[in-house]
Amino acid sequence: MSNGTTRTGTAPTETTRIHNIGYRNYDGARLGRAYARRSLFAQSLRGAYGLGRSARSKVLPMILFAVMCVPAAVVVAVAVATGMKELPLDYTRYAIFTQAVIGLFLAAQAPQTVSRDLRFKTVPLYFSRPVERVDYVLAKFGAMASALFVLTAAPLLVLYLGSLLAEMDLADQTKGFAQALVSVALLSLLFGGLGLVMAALTPRRGFGVAAVIATLTITYGAVSTVQAIAHETGSGGAVQWLGLFSPVTLIDGVQTAFLGATSAFPGGQGPGTGTGAVYLLVVLALIAGSYGVLMRRYRKVGL
Repeated sequence: MSNGTTRTGTAPTETTRIHNIGYRNYDGARLGRAYARRSLFAQSLRGAYGLGRSARSKVLPMILFAVMCVPAAVVVAVAVATGMKELPLDYTRYAIFTQAVIGLFLAAQAPQTVSRDLRFKTVPLYFSRPVERVDYVLAKFGAMASALFVLTAAPLLVLYLGSLLAEMDLADQTKGFAQALVSVALLSLLFGGLGLVMAALTPRRGFGVAAVIATLTITYGAVSTVQAIAHETGSGGAVQWLGLFSPVTLIDGVQTAFLGATSAFPGGQGPGTGTGAVYLLVVLALIAGSYGVLMRRYRKVGL
């Protein structure tokens, strides 16, 4: 709206003009924080596998997904062809056997999940909507853990269906499959939390990738080496406690103590129930601590 004054001779005349600039009030449904949190979770989960992104972004996660499933398919093929009564590889051993692939997937996708928002300074845009920091962290944490669970549970499903095809004992196979699902669910939460913490500490993708690889791969190699030395020198009791210092060996210890798994520790000296309780407490503390660190990290991301 604008006011103007025109003159005809000496008599002023005020005129009024109304400009329609096309703004309309929103009269749709207000879906709120829960919907925004679910949408962010779904978008982040899809993004972990490159869905909804460029074709190049799909290559690595899909290749790694295939690499995770191929050994399971080979095991099933051999079991069916030779008429085995049991699978040659336990369900609970599969994630430990393929931990390098899991670590590579996490190293590639954790920075993609959080670092891009930090690098391009888009996080404040989320918080300008009905999304609070707790919603953002829960959505990202849940999406990363879910992506890892899909990656680790898919080959277990291949093994389970293959065992049914080979007419193996249903009760034994179902029990082993269920135990392994619990194990990989715990692994997904632990690895997902640690990976996001490493990636969120820096907006640079390369640094995030290096930090995740160091946290998973280097610690596992170092702990396994020291465990082997302790075993060879007769310090068998130290082998169990050394396993507390690597995420991979932590999961190995928990599933050995509580899920009937065979330990990958030197000499098969996995923790018993008492020591296993310590392993479980450390795993839960790391998951909770990862969530706490992420919350603290995003409190510092101001508008």
